[in-house]
Amino acid sequence: MKNIFAFLFCTMSIGFNFAQENPDKSEEIKIDKKKLLAELSESACKCIDSINSFSKSKDSISSEIHNCIDKHVGAYQMGDKLSSIKDLEKTATAGDDGKKEINISININQNSNEYKKYYYEMERYLLTNCKAVKAKIAANDNIGEKSISRNSESLKYYYLGLDESKNENFEKAIEYYKKALVFDKDFAFAYDNIGICYRRLNKFEEAIDAYEQSLKIDPNGKMPLQNIAVVYLYKKEYKKAVKAYEKLAKLDDQNPEVYYGIGNIYTQYLFEYEKALDYLCQAYNLYVAQKSPYRTDAETLIQIVFKEMKKQGKESQFDATLKKYHINGY
Repeated sequence: MKNIFAFLFCTMSIGFNFAQENPDKSEEIKIDKKKLLAELSESACKCIDSINSFSKSKDSISSEIHNCIDKHVGAYQMGDKLSSIKDLEKTATAGDDGKKEINISININQNSNEYKKYYYEMERYLLTNCKAVKAKIAANDNIGEKSISRNSESLKYYYLGLDESKNENFEKAIEYYKKALVFDKDFAFAYDNIGICYRRLNKFEEAIDAYEQSLKIDPNGKMPLQNIAVVYLYKKEYKKAVKAYEKLAKLDDQNPEVYYGIGNIYTQYLFEYEKALDYLCQAYNLYVAQKSPYRTDAETLIQIVFKEMKKQGKESQFDATLKKYHINGY
């Protein structure tokens, strides 16, 4: 399989001609599409995991994730085409010299439907099977004057906390983040990460307190505002969660997480599907524009909304909303 991958990378940008004098004696090319997707996605995952996300914006991180996936899409396309080569042989016609010629080509134009099909398949696989994707996208954004400490001792403990967080040792991570705050009490990202750890430990009141401490340092901190909304969601206080997202929207109206968060609440918990659809369409378009793999999450919820609105006889309203946001395919 590894040798086939090397071949695929060399040929993915051109047409592939396969000619045989005796097809019955040819060496059969066997490619398992699922295995191919898994192995190429593993390589893409390693690329994503290597992204240095510290102090980078979400847009920048999403672009780097996109590049990691894009590097492997052509190979996946070609591998899938080669996996059906036996079927192509059956329909191929022989030339004047008696040889059968099979032409395999791929379209690597990122705007083509073929490219998008394979790209989205790999993207969906990575969202399910590559922890690094969500970890990188969850990286801190909106760097403010007090977001990052300039104190070397504070940063030392902060990085130790990040290591423990990565290993899901949240109690230990909190200890390190708190030590970082001993050396710099205005280290906003330390409070943000304490909040995340408490949320992962289901200590929601402590998480909210940490986020509020961060907001006292930086009232425009997008990360704590977004995560307060998530904590309210876990606490099943859905209206408070919506209000938190709406507050964040005033600061960052180009953040798809805001619209997705509200759309998710209206879909999964409040069952107000028409409201949900409007927010989800906005989230979907922003995810696509930012090349974010979270596009698939919005897509999944839109499909759920479609089924529910269809049950209610509101297909025309559904279609009208998608048309309003120039979305096709449902």
